[in-house]
Amino acid sequence: QDQLKESGGGSVQSGGSLTLSCAAARYTYTSSACMIWFRQAPGKEREGVATIDRGGKTNYADSVKGRFTISKDDAQNTLYLQMGDLEPEDSARYYCAADRSFWRACSPSRAEFEFWGQGTQVTVSS
Repeated sequence: QDQLKESGGGSVQSGGSLTLSCAAARYTYTSSACMIWFRQAPGKEREGVATIDRGGKTNYADSVKGRFTISKDDAQNTLYLQMGDLEPEDSARYYCAADRSFWRACSPSRAEFEFWGQGTQVTVSS
């Protein structure tokens, strides 16, 4: 059973919008202290994009502040990433991840996560 499953990726033009979803298994969602969206483009390092903790506090990478919004729906066990004003540089495979550790800061620089999805591709054309 997939612990996390992303959807919503696709191809858009520069300036467009997309909303990614990450459906979580109930245990994964309810036990997680921190959930994150990562992205990785070919030949580039993985980048933490946005995080949200159990209480709903959010943090963003500087590269997406003001354009992306992370949110979650506790009733649906689902994590979201609303992406606006997309740029070609946002093209990447986007992954959601979750972790139960409360003692690590929940921020985009956090690297260790227990549960991972398979990713969804986002392509932005100019």
